[in-house]
Parts: sequence; structure tokens; C-alpha cells
Amino acid sequence: MASEIYYDRRAAYEYARRWAYGRNPAYLNFDGMGGDCTNFASQCIFAGCKVMNYTPVFGWYYINSSNRTPSWAGVQYLYNFLINNKGAGPYGRLAAKEELEAGDIIQLGNENGVFYHTPVVVDNINGEIFVAAHTYDAFYKPLSEYDYAAIRYIKIGARK
Repeated sequence: MASEIYYDRRAAYEYARRWAYGRNPAYLNFDGMGGDCTNFASQCIFAGCKVMNYTPVFGWYYINSSNRTPSWAGVQYLYNFLINNKGAGPYGRLAAKEELEAGDIIQLGNENGVFYHTPVVVDNINGEIFVAAHTYDAFYKPLSEYDYAAIRYIKIGARK
């Protein structure tokens, strides 16, 4: 049975700050394959929890470019993993905007409910959310500057 562990939000924040405008060479860059935003979000989450879930296909891990799960870099796959994960690694729950802290994530979608972008929360000041992201690289960008039709806020926790 997996047990709750500390999710280091500061480590997730520092990782986002360090790599927002660059690419960590330890990971494949997905910019030319639909975007790097969820790959970057997964890297930030991993920096905060230090635990992967090695369940084949439906887990959440990155060993190398050819040995990883779809949830590492796919928007919907990451959501499905986080919301449904009862085992090791990060997990998530839908949250209110006011609950968000550094290291949580947001997913933006279109008018058809298709989610396409995963920025990482770096701050929440009086209800104004600031994010870091890849594909369109950003750090401390106000969420209010994004254009989207659907949004979901995901509060992150961790287990080992």
C-alpha cells in the first residue's frame, strides 16, 4: 500500500525556474511532436515528488525517449494518471483556483472540452495565478494572459 509523502513544492518551483527557458538534456524535447508542455510539467512534478510509477502503459515514468509512459508527455494521459493514481508517484485532484500553490498544474482546453496545454503553477497571489510552461516558453506568466475556453486546476500530492 502506497503511503503519503511530502511533495516538495519549492523543488518543483525551482525546477520550473531553472528550465522554463531551456531544455533539460536528460529528457526528450517534444516541441516538434505536438509540444513540450506536459513533458515539462512532468519534470517539475518529478522534481517535487522524486517518485515515478513504473506500472507499464498506465503508470507515469520516463527512463529514456523510447521507454516512457504516455502520461509523461500527453495532456489527457497525465490528467487520467493523476486523477486515478492510487499507487506510488504523484496524484492529483480537481481543485478550486484558490487552492493552487507552486507545483500544482493547470490544463487549458478548447470549446469542445479537448485539453491541449499543461502549465505549472509557480505562484498564486491574491487569486492571480502565475505559471511556467514549455512549447511557448514562459516563467511567471499571468494565467490571465492565456486564451482558453476550458480550464481545470489540479492539486498535486505524492505517495511512495
